Amino acid sequence: MAARDDPKPTPMMAQYLALRAEAGDALLFYRMGDFFELFFDDARAAAQILDIALTTRGEHNGEPIPMCGVPVHSAEGYLARLIKAGCRVAIAEQIETPDEAKARAKREGTPSSKALVARAIVRLVTAGTLTEEALLNPRRANVLVALAELRGSIGIAACDVSTGAMVLEECEAGMLGAVLARITPSEVVVPEDWADGPEGAISRPRSTFASDGGADRLRAIHGVATLDAFGDFSRAMLSAAGGLIAYLDHVGRGSLPLLLPPVLREARSGMAMDEATRASLEILESSQGGRAGSLIGAVDRCVTGAGSRLLAEDLSAPLLDAGQIERRLALVQFWQGRPIERAQLRDALRAIPDLGRALGRVVAGRGSPRDLGQLRDGLNEAMRLHQWLSGAPDRPDLLDDVLARLTGHGALTDLLARALVPSPPTERAGGGYIADGYDAALDELRVTSGDARRAIAAMEARYRDETGIATLKIRHNGVLGYFIEVPARHADRLMVPESSFTHRQTMKDAVRFNSLKLHGEAARIAEAGGHALAAEEAHFEELVGEVVAARETIAATAAALARIDVAAANAERAAEGDWCRPEIAEDAGLAITGGRHPVVEAALAKAGERFVANDCTLGPDNRLWLIGGPNMGGKSTFLRQNALVVLLAQAGCFVPAQAARIGLVDRLFSRVGAADNLARGRSTFMVEMVETAAILAQASNRSFVILDEVGRGTSTYDGLALAWAVAEAVHGAIRCRCLFATHYHELARLAETCEALSLHHVRAREWQGDLVLLHELAEGPADRSYGLAVARLAGVPAPVVERAKAVLEKLEATREATGGIAAGLGDLPLFAALRPEPAPPSPEQQLAQALHAADLDALTPREALDLLYEWKRALPTKPR
Repeated sequence: MAARDDPKPTPMMAQYLALRAEAGDALLFYRMGDFFELFFDDARAAAQILDIALTTRGEHNGEPIPMCGVPVHSAEGYLARLIKAGCRVAIAEQIETPDEAKARAKREGTPSSKALVARAIVRLVTAGTLTEEALLNPRRANVLVALAELRGSIGIAACDVSTGAMVLEECEAGMLGAVLARITPSEVVVPEDWADGPEGAISRPRSTFASDGGADRLRAIHGVATLDAFGDFSRAMLSAAGGLIAYLDHVGRGSLPLLLPPVLREARSGMAMDEATRASLEILESSQGGRAGSLIGAVDRCVTGAGSRLLAEDLSAPLLDAGQIERRLALVQFWQGRPIERAQLRDALRAIPDLGRALGRVVAGRGSPRDLGQLRDGLNEAMRLHQWLSGAPDRPDLLDDVLARLTGHGALTDLLARALVPSPPTERAGGGYIADGYDAALDELRVTSGDARRAIAAMEARYRDETGIATLKIRHNGVLGYFIEVPARHADRLMVPESSFTHRQTMKDAVRFNSLKLHGEAARIAEAGGHALAAEEAHFEELVGEVVAARETIAATAAALARIDVAAANAERAAEGDWCRPEIAEDAGLAITGGRHPVVEAALAKAGERFVANDCTLGPDNRLWLIGGPNMGGKSTFLRQNALVVLLAQAGCFVPAQAARIGLVDRLFSRVGAADNLARGRSTFMVEMVETAAILAQASNRSFVILDEVGRGTSTYDGLALAWAVAEAVHGAIRCRCLFATHYHELARLAETCEALSLHHVRAREWQGDLVLLHELAEGPADRSYGLAVARLAGVPAPVVERAKAVLEKLEATREATGGIAAGLGDLPLFAALRPEPAPPSPEQQLAQALHAADLDALTPREALDLLYEWKRALPTKPR
């Protein structure tokens, strides 16, 4: 039952319905005392997701109102489950106390008994805007992305709200999927009515995506007159930034989180990979989901969450600049050669809190005294590391750059050290986080409060003596405050007329009283305690202000610590697995000696088995390897391991090989494995062809391509024809480095006409009727596929295998009699042209291109008129 208009709703229900309408598509957490309550359809949905009881409360339109609730003190755990289930949650908090509500009712002439505490939605909790420690994965970035389209280009603004890191970039519309696959956003925001937006994107008013507005917001946030110092941002990028900031405003109800200065990412600054390649190589997530079985799961040895997040970023966006790659590799080698110091460093890093996320919570207004304590401790450790590492000899350049960002926080850390207790609490409400000695007035209030408590303890002892009731106690609760409590059987002693005690409450087994002296001491405690809490709150806000003022230098320190952790972790992984430093070259070669697959090798090691290493050498005269052999023989593993070695090398990591020389790869493509996409109406073969088409359209002569079993999803003749043509195109038209695995023995004929193609196979033998897979690569074509032996190994029943053997013998005899299905293919002219030179554009086409290229927003009226005259002169004749 959804909430419908009730002719006479109760005041509380009227308030709820108004907030429910404001919450839109989000579930509404409606604060009632110590619980967040949900009603109507919200309650039904939440009860099912959270597996909690669904009850009812009152009636609406004559029907019971479904209701469920979660305790406020444990709401984060429930929020995490709702967000994981794809929900958005609006938090409606009480914004006044019951006393304030009564005072307001009195001013409005409403009976105080009917005073309803005012509530307001103070925040929307969404997947991409989380900052709470309990709601975030410490080893994974949580990125919010906003997209804006302008004249065919897509502007992208990406921000990890938990740390404030913000990146702006631009891409062609056809490359958006690949960019989002690299970023892996938790939430995407697009302008309303954008038909091509990603599935599940949040639509926001198009007016919030104005480029001028985005530029104005960025300038205002960072207090600058121009954005030139940050980068040359396009209008599409600024439009996306405007949409992102407006959405953060909407979610935070006017309170923005930490936003660091935007970083410009150039379109060609890193190795490009499409969605299919990332999924095939299982870089950040395995095909089963999760880190287990993925590349990062096999590589990551970081001891901090920030380090793991940075490593994931490195692996997602390998570099194209040889100098930057060498700087990272030099830092890894520095730590690899110092095992003792590396262990000490990693121990020190383990003790450092997650500075970036603690800073994010503080700046967003969701910080706690514990967060301030984490910043104090983390910055202190960073300065200690600076002092230690600055004395290390033979430091690489990158380490010096990183060390420069670990210092300069002395005044702030000294302030936090003086102001905070050693272990500050996570909650501010109870106070106790400001250290003694920091504020003399606060210390005096605490003494007053403490003296009053001691006076109450003395009063309790005195009352026991005066009344002769040994079980008399002075207690406290949030409703009555301080009171005197005696067992019911002794209550008569305190109710005599001459008694100084006043009756307050009768319980089942006890009776409660008050006295003038107790009331006076309680008032002293309450006054001193209230003033003390107010003083601590004021100090907290002052400390937050100091942290906010230093937010950029603190964020730089957090990033520097993460880079140190990544380098030390890569060195640890290299030492653990006997990995080598790759040589980075500018040519189009690839030479890997003793290469291994990091994920498969780790899995075999757990099982007590050894991985068989193989070499791979590609170059201008040997750039296409055609690889045959049986299924399960290791072809796919060999293909992927070489792609992963290239990826790791350009990410700045050591690689699982004896030696490796990597000619820089501009784009990496992997067409390995069979899958369908039924949701988009694509069969396995259709997916295979779509991925193959992308490779043929986008690969360059500096790319590295791995292809496995092209053409296997259709008939033998169709498949062979496609595989033949694709291999020719890769060899003659694209001319890139490529590993091409296939079962089509007929493709070996290509070696006769393709001078840069060489034949290889994975070795296997049959021994006493069993297939022995050697997982070794050898030169030359495969003699056969061993398909029946693999079927027997997989458990196909023996009668079926024997029948298949008989059919195979018949087919092979027919093929030999006819010359084979590839007979005569060698007489075909060699296919070499994939992308013919385009014809020169006509004057009309030139005019259309010039019109699309013109930045109309940036033109002055005079410049626009000049362009019109120029274009008019360019047309050869007057149109009829």
